[in-house]
Amino acid sequence: MDAKPLITEEAAAFRDALPDGGVLLGLDLGTKTIGTAFCDAGWRFATAAKTLPKGKFSRDKAVIEGLNAQRGVKGIVIGLPLNMDGSAGPRVQASRAFARNLAVLGLPILLWDERWSTQSAERDMIAMDMSRAKREERIDSHAAAIILQGAIDRLAGGIL
Repeated sequence: MDAKPLITEEAAAFRDALPDGGVLLGLDLGTKTIGTAFCDAGWRFATAAKTLPKGKFSRDKAVIEGLNAQRGVKGIVIGLPLNMDGSAGPRVQASRAFARNLAVLGLPILLWDERWSTQSAERDMIAMDMSRAKREERIDSHAAAIILQGAIDRLAGGIL
């Protein structure tokens, strides 16, 4: 019987599952879109990638699987939209369910606290003088990069 893929909220357990590092895919799950970002194999820099339209899970999984194959992804970081008080609401449950479904890809998955990621992404894009239309189009991928950067900073820094 195959081992069940790791799905965790613990950075140390995720890092232990990837002792040699490797490219990571960051996901920001919105209600209508999925923001994507990638980091380098040494876990130094996260970069925003595509914003995907969210659809049926089978289609979303196929697109993510294709991105993983293109980039040689070793693990996935999914934003966990906790409430400001740290409690879990319906969107947290949806993110956990998405992670459980995505486990069929066989990669370790880290659920990462994403509080303030979208606001931070928007603030950064406004500072770049990006138009409202461009911000709306790219916000989820920029949020995914912020989520992924926070995770890799913790993973690479060793402060767990």
